[in-house]
Amino acid sequence: MGPFKVGEKTTKVPLIQGGMGVGISLGNLAGAVAAQGGVGIISTAQIGFREPDFDKNPVEANRRAIQKEMDKARKISPQGIVGYNIMTALREFKQHVEAAVLAGADIIISGAGLPMDLPALTAGSHTRIAPIVSTEKSANVLLKYWSRKHQRTADLIVIEGPEAGGHLGFKQEELELYSPEAYDEEIKKIIEVVRTYETKYNTKIPVILAGGIYDSADVKHAEQLGVDGVQVGTRFITTEECDADIKYKEAYLKAEEEDIAIVKSPVGMPGRAILNPFMKRVMLGEKIPHTPCHGCLSKCSPNEIPYCITDSLINAAKGEVDQALLFCGANAYKATRMETVKEVVDSLFDRK
Repeated sequence: MGPFKVGEKTTKVPLIQGGMGVGISLGNLAGAVAAQGGVGIISTAQIGFREPDFDKNPVEANRRAIQKEMDKARKISPQGIVGYNIMTALREFKQHVEAAVLAGADIIISGAGLPMDLPALTAGSHTRIAPIVSTEKSANVLLKYWSRKHQRTADLIVIEGPEAGGHLGFKQEELELYSPEAYDEEIKKIIEVVRTYETKYNTKIPVILAGGIYDSADVKHAEQLGVDGVQVGTRFITTEECDADIKYKEAYLKAEEEDIAIVKSPVGMPGRAILNPFMKRVMLGEKIPHTPCHGCLSKCSPNEIPYCITDSLINAAKGEVDQALLFCGANAYKATRMETVKEVVDSLFDRK
């Protein structure tokens, strides 16, 4: 794997830092990764939670924070590659995309559903677009639709595997089917789909592998599968530059392998998280009281949910870890010490 292009810019290392909401990957972490030659990604999920008017006007608070966090990242890495992760499941997806383009995003990466209308929302801008797919079928459906409806293809593709953190692009039964070996074959099939559209549009579409990438051995394995780069999220949590509270980072350092489990988010999507006191209460069937609706996810019914995902993720970002949903990747338990972003990038690519 070598450097890949994002528009007119080129990475120095074949790395994207995964987008982690709420408040985990913001301008500080994204800027630090961009400064090391990777692609720094800011998550827009409830990005404005620290704004004074967030409870009363989350839409405007989020829009304002999208610009603020880009400004912060650009100050750290003026020439680096910085973009946003924007979930299609967000109720304000369209508004977040518009705000990200206005903020000068180099790229928008979008998952938690297939971003069918992303090309139209970014048309005429310099912002590149990258869907997250998890299966050959989803890659086929999306790229065929973009080609037919929008007469274009993806600028980059992220393949997110079953070992990723946070919401996963698989049903529960699919997660049980995919052994690492079985998913390697799925990755190769997705690459074949992408290469078809490279030929059709006479362009290079970098394919980036995400989910469970933690060390240089994982990077080498990804390279053997034929991808062009890797996306890493969990490994960056326990860095000094990560935007999360120190207590969130310490929860990763304390976690054992058996503490990490597949959980169900309030909207029914499976996800991976640390089993803390909060999640154990939820799994026992307790309904957790929550604040008035912040309008985050389009398919959420506030009166029916067992807990509020916004409340629980804000608690995580603030360090109230016993009352929080602590999303993590499958290898989070491997973290044993705090590192810098430079140390992580150096170790991933055996960089001296």
